[in-house]
Amino acid sequence: MTTRPDIELASLSDVGCQRTANEDYCLYCEPPDDAEFAKRGRLLLVADGMGGHSGGSTASRLAAQVVRDVFLSSTAQGAQAVLIEAFGEAHRSILSLARRTAELKGMGTTCSAAILRGAELSVGHIGDSRLYLIRDRHATQLTRDHTVASELVRCGLISVAEARTHDGRTVLTAALGAESPMVSAEFSAAATRLKPGDILLLCTDGLHGSVEEREMESITSAQAPLEASRALVQLAKSRGGPDNITVQLLRIREIAA
Repeated sequence: MTTRPDIELASLSDVGCQRTANEDYCLYCEPPDDAEFAKRGRLLLVADGMGGHSGGSTASRLAAQVVRDVFLSSTAQGAQAVLIEAFGEAHRSILSLARRTAELKGMGTTCSAAILRGAELSVGHIGDSRLYLIRDRHATQLTRDHTVASELVRCGLISVAEARTHDGRTVLTAALGAESPMVSAEFSAAATRLKPGDILLLCTDGLHGSVEEREMESITSAQAPLEASRALVQLAKSRGGPDNITVQLLRIREIAA
């Protein structure tokens, strides 16, 4: 889609090398009207569905669409409040559809979403998709994985290195849907202030499970977002591509007023 000239944007989703269907979904949205853009900012999102071919793809697509709709219509004050409202509505929508449709029972999805208003970045997150801020060739993960392995790390039972190969690294402890009455997502308590040259990288575990952070830093810092996205996906596929691979890159050229 067409974006304002203060950013460079690229989004790429690939089925990978071992799957027959793509259950990932990514989305970017900015209101075309200048007044609405100034009020709402821009939305970035990646989601990784679960629940079989139809269930996973339905859940990730529905979550993205509901979050986008709330982003464009919410009267909530502040980006964090908008994200909280959007994640709650997406969670309820997935549960409702799954309960009405037998073949979608149990479906759910990860969701990493960010609202960028001027220089202020607010984040909402659930599951094991990720959002990184890459600044001066250094990546900082702004989300934390909701997986069994990550919980074991936080409890001090295994190391970060052990978590990379632990059986629980792909077992989610939280997701939108997934038959839970409450959504246990996390939201940034305070906005992160961005500056020109910063890169936002959103991705599903099909990418970060195969590509190391140092490689993300090197590739995104040396190439434009579209070329970097292609290189990252190809690198993941060269290592077997066992899962769907989705990446969204946004580079800040200047800070929008």
